[in-house]
Amino acid sequence: MLLQLVMLRDAMHRGYYMLDAIRYQHHDEEDAKDQVVSRSSSLSVVNSVKHLCFSSRSALPLKELQETLDNLSCMIRDVNELVLFLASYPRLYSQPYSMHLQLANCMFGRQIEAQLVINFLLRTQPHGTEELEVLPIVGPRYVGKSTLVAHVCKDERVFGHFSNISFFRIHGFTDDELATFREGCATKVQNHMSDSNKDGRLLVVVELDGDLSEEALNRLFSASRQYVPRGSKIILTSRFDNIAKFGTTKPLNLKHLSREAYWYFLKTLTFGSTDPEMHPRLTHLAMEIAKMQISGFLTANTVARLLRDNFNGLFWSKVLAFFRCFIQQHISRFGQHPFCLLGEDRLEHIGRMAAPSEAVVVYHRHQRSSEEEVPKITMDDVIYGSVKPHGKFEVIVWESHIPPYYSYIYTCEIQAIKNTGAKRKRSMGRGI
Repeated sequence: MLLQLVMLRDAMHRGYYMLDAIRYQHHDEEDAKDQVVSRSSSLSVVNSVKHLCFSSRSALPLKELQETLDNLSCMIRDVNELVLFLASYPRLYSQPYSMHLQLANCMFGRQIEAQLVINFLLRTQPHGTEELEVLPIVGPRYVGKSTLVAHVCKDERVFGHFSNISFFRIHGFTDDELATFREGCATKVQNHMSDSNKDGRLLVVVELDGDLSEEALNRLFSASRQYVPRGSKIILTSRFDNIAKFGTTKPLNLKHLSREAYWYFLKTLTFGSTDPEMHPRLTHLAMEIAKMQISGFLTANTVARLLRDNFNGLFWSKVLAFFRCFIQQHISRFGQHPFCLLGEDRLEHIGRMAAPSEAVVVYHRHQRSSEEEVPKITMDDVIYGSVKPHGKFEVIVWESHIPPYYSYIYTCEIQAIKNTGAKRKRSMGRGI
C-alpha cells in the first residue's frame, strides 16, 4: 500500500513539474527578448499546449507531457485495490492552499525509508540469538539522516518497544567519547532493568560526524558489543559508506530529492497560501532558481524563506541573475559547481549579491541542538543584505521546525575576490 502511494506521489510530482515547465515556458522566450512581462492571470494548460504547437521547441515538451500523462493514467487504473483499502481510513480534510503548513512541519518524502527502519527495529531475533543488530544509514550532508531517525524514534511502536533510546554524536571516538558511550549505556540499562516486558533492550543511535578511521570504527563496535545489552539495536548514520560493512543488514542509502519533488516542495513553501498561477512571472523565476540548486531540504527551506520574505519580481530577478553569475564565476575559478561542495569538508566560496567584489568563505559547518545558543546574524543578511561582520564570524543558516530541531551554523569570513583581469571585472559588472 505504502509503495503504491509513494509511486503515485512521485508521478504526481513529475506531472506538476511538467505542467509548470510548459505553462511558464513563454517567459523564457520573453526573457530572451528582454520584454517586460505584465499579465493578470496565468495561461491555461490548454493554451500552453497550443502555444507549444507553434514553437520550434514544442516536440520534446509535448512528448514528455504525453509520457507523463500515460504514466499517470496507467497508475490510476492500477489503484482500484488501493482505493478499497484507503476507504477504511479516516479522511484528512485540508483547506485550500494549506499544504505549505503540512510540508513545513513534517518530514517530506521519506515514508518508505521510515517504514524500512521501523521494520528493522521491531523485528525480533530467534530465541537465544545474541548478535547485536546494526543498521547503517548513509547519505550526503543535509540529506535528512538525523531527521529520519528522529521521526522513527517518535513512533509509538518504536518508543514502546525499547526500554530507552540513547543518542551519541561521535567525532573521532576518542577515549573521552568511549567513556561517555560506556557510561551512557550502563546507566540506561540500570535504570530500566525493572521493565521486564522490554528486557532492558536499548536503541542506540550513533551519529558519526566526519570520516572515522578503521581503528576508531573497530573500537566503536567492540564497545557496542561489550556494553549494549542483548536484544538491543544500533542505528549508525554517516556521510561515508565505509560503515556499511559493520551493518548486520543492508544499509539504507538516502539520496537528495528528485528535481520534480524538489520543485513541488520549494514552490509550496515559497508561495504558501498564495496561488502560484496568479503570479506566473514569479513562478517562472522560482523555477529557474530551483534548477540551479542542489535538491536538498536545507537549500529548499533557505531559498523559500528568502523569496517568501521578498515577494516581488524585481528582487527575484536579482537573485536569479546573482545565482547565474556566481555559479559561472565559481566554475571558472574552481572548476566545480559551488553546491557540490556542500557535502564536502572543504572551503566554500559564496558570492555576495550586495557586494559582487566580495565573497563569503565558509570554513566550518555544524549543527546545534534547540537548547544551545545560536548566532543573531543570518546567512541571508550577509549574502543578500548589507551586514558585513569583520574577521571570522558565525551565522545561522536555518533553524529547523521539525525533529531533531537542529540549527545549522556556518563559520565564515568575508574576503575580497581577486580578479584576474579587466575582462573578468567587466563581465562581473554586467552579470550582477
